[in-house]
Amino acid sequence: MDVMLDLISMVIKIGLLTILPLILSVAYYTYMERKVIAYMHARMGPNRVGPYGLLQPFADVFKLLFKEIILPANANRYLFYVAPVLAIAPAFAVWAVVPFDGTHVWADINAGLLYILAMTSMGVYGIILAGWASNSKYAFLGAMRSAAQVVSYEIPMGFSLVGVLIMAGSLNLQDIVAAQGGGVLDWFWLPLLPLFVIFFVSGLAETNRAPFDVAEGESELVAGFHVEYSGAAFAVFFLAEYANMILISALSALFFAGGWLSPFEGWSFLGDSWLRQPHGLWFLAKVVFFMFLFLWSRATFPRYRYDQLMRLGWKVFIPITIVWVLVAALFILSGIVVRGA
Repeated sequence: MDVMLDLISMVIKIGLLTILPLILSVAYYTYMERKVIAYMHARMGPNRVGPYGLLQPFADVFKLLFKEIILPANANRYLFYVAPVLAIAPAFAVWAVVPFDGTHVWADINAGLLYILAMTSMGVYGIILAGWASNSKYAFLGAMRSAAQVVSYEIPMGFSLVGVLIMAGSLNLQDIVAAQGGGVLDWFWLPLLPLFVIFFVSGLAETNRAPFDVAEGESELVAGFHVEYSGAAFAVFFLAEYANMILISALSALFFAGGWLSPFEGWSFLGDSWLRQPHGLWFLAKVVFFMFLFLWSRATFPRYRYDQLMRLGWKVFIPITIVWVLVAALFILSGIVVRGA
């Protein structure tokens, strides 16, 4: 009985402290996207529902929840409804090992990096099943394009994390952050700059975001693999996409930007100022910065052609990551970069 109560208590804590904040973050990330891009386009953005349009995300949610979920003729009913769950479950499960500061993490496992790679690779199953179960050629073609894109960019993303592993000497995320101590110039973004750029750009491709949103090429495939979804089922795919964007932003901050470490850590003239202290607010600020980069790229770059997208992943990113992994190893062996310095 005690075990059952502990389990229920843990589920409630995870729901209130992780799932609920993540869902609210996704809701207001859509608001942030519309406002930021509106500012870049000299427009207003949402400004009618609530003060400054702050209630617009809730209006969107209610609209989707009350719309009918239409099952296409001859579609596989079970897989059609399971696919959105398979798409969003890994996006939430990854947060089990993501530390928010030096003490707050649900599961501080030694192989946290491997767990993240395993979970982020599962989302492609939801994409494939959504396209196949819809019994629509448009959805199926969109699923194939999206799956090929996701699988292609998982390879350079994984290689870029090998460089992080070499520099940190650990698969544990807290150890990876601790190895970046010393200040902004000691974070991994500097010695691993090509891998950092490739990781973030691959994150854009993994999440089907502009300029890599070929799955949603309106003139070609209408809306990609989820073209037959409506209402709450479509909302789940929408939620998964934005949750993955927030996840990539958090991982970029952890692996390359010092996580919760202060950028002023090495500035001794500040004394014991709070600016030099590690804190979860530093992590939050870095995550928001990378989230902004997702939006900036959408408002700036035109969509890639599919052949350009594949060429970039296979012929450009993968060779660069392989070479820079060797360079990172040479940095460690030669003493140019000292672990934990």
